[in-house]
Amino acid sequence: MTAPHPGIGDWYRLNGGQLFEVVAVDDDDGTIELQYFDGTVEEMDVEDWEAQWDEGGLEAAEAPEDWSGSVDVEASDEDSRGSENLDEDRDLRMSPLDGIDLFE
Repeated sequence: MTAPHPGIGDWYRLNGGQLFEVVAVDDDDGTIELQYFDGTVEEMDVEDWEAQWDEGGLEAAEAPEDWSGSVDVEASDEDSRGSENLDEDRDLRMSPLDGIDLFE
C-alpha cells in the first residue's frame, strides 16, 4: 500500500495510539514536521514515513474534538481577557497615521 502524501493539518495516529498533526512538509529536504497532541514537535524523514505506513505503524485519524492539548492555552488565559481590558488595549495601539510627516 502506498503511503499518502501528508498534508499540513492532517491528523494521524501511531501504532501505539499517539495522535499527531502534520504541521510542516519540506519536499526539498524530504522531511515532515509532526506535532503530537501534547505539544511535542518532531521531525520525520519521508523515507521513515513511507516505511512506517507500509508496516502499519501509521494510520489516518480524525482531529480530536479538544484540540487545546497541542497548544498552550488554558481556560483561565482566555477568561482573563475580559471586556474591561478592551479600552486599555485600544489606547496601547498606534494609530495608522502615527509616524507620518504631513508636511513632507
